[in-house]
Amino acid sequence: MASEAVNKVLSAEAQSNRKNAEARKTAENIITDAEKYSAIAIQKKISQASAEMERVRSDYTKRLDVYSEQSNKKCVEKIAEIRLNAEKNMENAVSAVIKEFF
Repeated sequence: MASEAVNKVLSAEAQSNRKNAEARKTAENIITDAEKYSAIAIQKKISQASAEMERVRSDYTKRLDVYSEQSNKKCVEKIAEIRLNAEKNMENAVSAVIKEFF
């Protein structure tokens, strides 16, 4: 009878150890799967962020090109205006000098 009780206790301990090992293995599998899925989710988010960054960069590059073109056009117009004024001033100065001395 005592030996039967001891066998039951040993059997229960062995079964408990098996269930603990199975639970540990299941927990490790769950953690491994969670790590794998979180890594995939992180890679997906990084990919989405990279695509958004490229879209924004492209948009700003286009805006910069338009702004640069407009700025260059205004600059050329302003230079032409200054050149025209300088030529008029030069003609007036030459005329004034000629009138004064001749």
